[in-house]
Amino acid sequence: MPPELFLSAGLAGAVAAACLVLSWIFREYSWTDRIWSVVPAVYVGSFAWAAGGQDLRLDAMTAMAALWGARLTFNFWRKGGYAPGGEDYRWAVLRTRMPAWAWHAFNVAFIAGYQNLLLLLIALPAWQASRLSTPFGAPDVVMIVLWLALLAGETLADQQQWEFHLAKAARRAGGEREPLGFVTTGLWAWSRHPNYFFEISQWWVLYAWAVLAGAPLLNPSIAGAVLLTLLFDGSARFTEWITAGKYPAYADYQRRVSRILPWPPRPAPVPT
Repeated sequence: MPPELFLSAGLAGAVAAACLVLSWIFREYSWTDRIWSVVPAVYVGSFAWAAGGQDLRLDAMTAMAALWGARLTFNFWRKGGYAPGGEDYRWAVLRTRMPAWAWHAFNVAFIAGYQNLLLLLIALPAWQASRLSTPFGAPDVVMIVLWLALLAGETLADQQQWEFHLAKAARRAGGEREPLGFVTTGLWAWSRHPNYFFEISQWWVLYAWAVLAGAPLLNPSIAGAVLLTLLFDGSARFTEWITAGKYPAYADYQRRVSRILPWPPRPAPVPT
């Protein structure tokens, strides 16, 4: 392992161990979710720190990762993710479908282990960029603008979902019947998971950023973006399986609207 990765790799191992121990103590399994928005920015920042804060490209990458983390932390907080009992509802569903021994193995290998490894891997394009000596220039500015545009898209998608669920809760409190149960307007009319699309895309931009700075088109740091894409694809499928079981109308939404990539929706069926 290159020496400059020792610090971040050691930190990733320590964070994974802490998430695992906390899950055993509190019997809640969202500890990796709670640090998801924090540690990638720390890893990117560690590469900038190792460069003495003198590499403008790495400093910009750190700033972009910090903005991503701050926004995601706020959104997770307002949904109650940091509150006691704020475990992701999908873990509870999955636990009911697995023997106890399999669940505990899954917690060790996937929730605490694999996911924390992935959070390090998505930051590695910054490490790749730290090995380059090309000057900061127009391609870097383009990547910053693209990152900010994707960050704005994810912010908008999460806000639209948040406002929908606030209105949904208000209707229920007022005794009104819930007409649909899931958001289908705004960006959600073009993608069933627009927040996933923007999230994934930001880390692909980090990889493209390193490539534009002079890294080979295919280099090992691509692993993070690839594995993140696969993780979110699997997460979307599992989430939709749960949602479709609760809301019969979701099947038509699935038929008409792209799963992750924003795309013009298919027309609704004409009543006969």
